[in-house]
Amino acid sequence: MYDSSQACMKDFGEHVYAGHGLKVEYAASVEEAVRNADIVVTTTPVRSPIVKADFIRPGTHINAIGADARGKQELDPAILKRARIVIDNWRQASHSGEINVALSKGIISKDDIYADIGQIVTGKKPARDSDEQITIFDSTGLAIQDISAAARIYRKLTSDRQLEPQLDRIDFF
Repeated sequence: MYDSSQACMKDFGEHVYAGHGLKVEYAASVEEAVRNADIVVTTTPVRSPIVKADFIRPGTHINAIGADARGKQELDPAILKRARIVIDNWRQASHSGEINVALSKGIISKDDIYADIGQIVTGKKPARDSDEQITIFDSTGLAIQDISAAARIYRKLTSDRQLEPQLDRIDFF
């Protein structure tokens, strides 16, 4: 994990360990954090790329969730050109998602977007073709998808007779 604020990075790592028993490894740079990662999650407010194309190896999956306004971008556009891009909603992603800058500069087009997350989740399209393929999910956040997913998880949990009595003890946060 990497954060430009060492104090915030340490606090978050301690919170994750205390709350979930997961040990966090700290990185000294963005490059160190992502160079050998299988999954990269970006959650920053930056307006110029901090994850460079040469940091990303084949097979990496990226959840890009930090770009939430026109002009914001976390990923080098060259990564978008190499990757299979999945979005949650075209209108939102093209306006304020990770793809917005690359689209506005003509680096990518709507034809470069492989699918929306619904097509992946329902199995209408496969998430990837090979273990070497780089994939990106440009998530701008849609409340209707969150509610739908939460309802499905809740129904699944409450239909499990062994788990249902324990639900009041599960810490979802």
